[in-house]
Amino acid sequence: MNVKTKYGKLYGVGVGPGATDLITLRAVHVLNSVPVLAIPKSSESLPSFSWRVCSPVVQENETQEKLFLHFPMTKDPNILVPAWDKAFKEIGLRLEKGLDVAFITQGDPSVYSSWSYLLEEAPERWPGIEIEIVPAVSSITAIPASLLTPLADGRERFCVLPATYGLEDLEKLIQDFDTIVLTKVGQVVPELIRILKEQNMLENATYVSYGTTDRQRIVKNIESIKNETCDYFSMVVISIRRRKGVLRGISDDSE
Repeated sequence: MNVKTKYGKLYGVGVGPGATDLITLRAVHVLNSVPVLAIPKSSESLPSFSWRVCSPVVQENETQEKLFLHFPMTKDPNILVPAWDKAFKEIGLRLEKGLDVAFITQGDPSVYSSWSYLLEEAPERWPGIEIEIVPAVSSITAIPASLLTPLADGRERFCVLPATYGLEDLEKLIQDFDTIVLTKVGQVVPELIRILKEQNMLENATYVSYGTTDRQRIVKNIESIKNETCDYFSMVVISIRRRKGVLRGISDDSE
């Protein structure tokens, strides 16, 4: 038996890596059924990327509120904390009226998503609130798919590393994993190239920006973009795959 709380239901809805036609049917249903869409923006002046992705599948509905929330692209808590507190209050005003709210997020809500902060805060602010996460196609799987590169098979292992604060671990990870997916590489491309060169991994690395969209760019020669201004959310896939071939009767018995 479901117990009705005094609050509306809160959804975290992933809209995928960028291509509108990769949005799930479940996400489309929720986006069109809730009275309030909470839409994050990283800039006051620029449109929301997640809204640009999902808006084509949201039907016109004059009664549905589009609540745009500004989340600055910064790690400064003096800026972020007030921005999030304001967002919590705006969302809370709707939930406390009994209105269901869907917070949309790029990619999957469970993978490096701003939704995680709301998920953690919600039970404290609105005790007993009903919460649902609508998963999505993640760039972590979508980008390797666009490269026709398996993440792993057989005995292989893969890992995901945010390049903005994890490059110091890359040398060890190259030894331990068969595929490495680096996210948010835009600001560290020169340093990444240096490490890859030291590890003789330049030929194993592929750069992708705006993955799955009509602006998708794939660069096999990563050194060629060393001096470019790269998109913050661009990714690099390092395909090493030392343990591949198990299904073909090839095995690595060194472990």
